[in-house]
Amino acid sequence: MSLHRLASGVLLPGFHGTAAPDWLLKRVADGLGGVVLFGRNVVDDAQVTTLNAQLRGARADVVIGIDEEGGDVTRLDAGRGSEVPGNHALGAADDVGLTRAVAASIGARLAACGVSLNLAPSADLVLTLEDPVIGVRSFGSDPEAAGAHVAAFVAGLQSVGVAACAKHFPGHGASTVDSHAALPVLPRTHEELAAVEFVPFRAAVRAGVRSIMTGHLVVPEWGSAPATLNPLAVRVLREELGFTGAVITDGLDMKAVGGDLAEGSVRSLAAGVDALCLGGEPLDDDGLRWLVDSIVAAVESGALPVERLEEAARRTAALGAPATSVEAHDPSLGLVAARRALEVRGTLALSGPPVVVDLAVEPSIAVGDVPWGLGPYLAELVPGTSVVAATSADEIASLAAGRPVVVVTREAHRHAWARELVSSLVTIGLDLVHVETGVPGPDLGAVARVDTHGGSRVSLRAAAERVAAATRTTPPSERQGEHR
Repeated sequence: MSLHRLASGVLLPGFHGTAAPDWLLKRVADGLGGVVLFGRNVVDDAQVTTLNAQLRGARADVVIGIDEEGGDVTRLDAGRGSEVPGNHALGAADDVGLTRAVAASIGARLAACGVSLNLAPSADLVLTLEDPVIGVRSFGSDPEAAGAHVAAFVAGLQSVGVAACAKHFPGHGASTVDSHAALPVLPRTHEELAAVEFVPFRAAVRAGVRSIMTGHLVVPEWGSAPATLNPLAVRVLREELGFTGAVITDGLDMKAVGGDLAEGSVRSLAAGVDALCLGGEPLDDDGLRWLVDSIVAAVESGALPVERLEEAARRTAALGAPATSVEAHDPSLGLVAARRALEVRGTLALSGPPVVVDLAVEPSIAVGDVPWGLGPYLAELVPGTSVVAATSADEIASLAAGRPVVVVTREAHRHAWARELVSSLVTIGLDLVHVETGVPGPDLGAVARVDTHGGSRVSLRAAAERVAAATRTTPPSERQGEHR
C-alpha cells in the first residue's frame, strides 16, 4: 500500500453539507479512513441513510463515525433533542439492564443509518461540580458504578454491530477547564488516576470496547504533553489496561492541542494513536491533501516509522465494517428511562397552572445549542401554563402575579447569576419549583426541586409530566403515575 493511502487511512475528518461532495467521495475511494458526522450534516434519519449510502458506494468499508451519546450530546436529533436520556440520567436510574437496552436502541438506529462507529460512551467521572465540559455526559461520580454502566453501554451498542468508543482517557472528571478552549492540567497523580478515573475505562476494556478516545489532558507525572500527544498515555492504555483496539484522538482542531494541525497529527501518530478525529472544523480537499502530505513527509524523514503508520491504518480500518443485520430500535424506551431517572426533593404540589421561566446559559461546544425546553411540554399538559422570558426576580414575580413559578436551570451552581436569581425568587416568597437539568448542585431553597439529570427532550417531557401530575388543575386522566 502506498504511503499516501496509508496516511489517508488514519484520517476521520468532518465536512460541510447534507450530501457527500464529489471531492470527498473521491477521497473515500482513494483510501480516506472515514468521516465523522455532526449536526450540520443531519436533516433526519432518511437523509443520513442516503448520505452514508453515498459514502459506502465509494468504498464499502469506510469508517462512518458520529457522536450520538444520547441526552445532551446528539447529532441525529440536534434540532429537537435526543429521544433517549443521557448517561447521568441512566446512572441515576441505576439499572445496567436499562442502560444496555438504551445503548442497543441507539446502536440499532445508527446501524439502520449506515453508521459504523459511535463516539460514545463518556467514561469520565463527575469529580468536581465545576467541570464545564462533561457534567451530565458522565454516568456519575462512583468509579465502580459508572464502570458498570460504561460496560453495559458498550455491550449494548456493540451487540447490534456498531463500534463503541470509551472517552476521554485518562478522564476529564477532575478538570475545571474545557479542552475545546484551553489545555486542562489534571491535579492527579498516576496512582490516583489508576484508583479512580481508570476504573470505568478498565470496565470498557473488559467489555470488549473496540476503540478508546484520548482526552486533551495533561497529567503532570506523564510530562507536559496532553494524553493525545503523549506516548506514555498510550502505553498505559496498552500495557496497564490491556487495550488492543483502536485509539482515537479527540478533535485535533481543539484549542487544547494548539499549534499546527499537521504537526499535531504527526505527533499523535508517533505517540501511538491510531485514528485522527478532525471534525470540529470541516476540512476541504486542500486541507486533507496538506495533512496527508505532512504525514508522508514525516515517514520519509524518519520522524514517523512506516510500521507505526501501517499499524494505525490497520486499526482504523477495523472500525469501518457496517452492521451485517439491522434491528428495529425502540423509540419509546427513552421516555421510560427518563421517567425512571427523575428525582424529586421537597413537596411537589402546585396550586394552579404555573409560569415557566427557562434560565438559558451558554452551551458547551460539545453540546451546542439547545432550542427545546420544558415550557412547551408543560403548556401542553396543563392548559393555562405561561412560558415567559425574564432575567430578574422582580420581573418574574410581576409576571407570575401570585401563580406558582417553575424555574428551569442548567447547573445553576456553576452560573452565579442563575444561582442568585433562584435564591432571590425564594427570598421573595414565591411558590417555586426548581427544575435542574444538569448535574444536581446544592439546594437553593425552592419548595420542591426536580432533577432530570439531563436536558434531552424526553427528560424534559418526563419532568413536565411529573409537574403536571402535581398541579391541582390537571385532569385526572392526564396525571402520570409515580416513576422511579
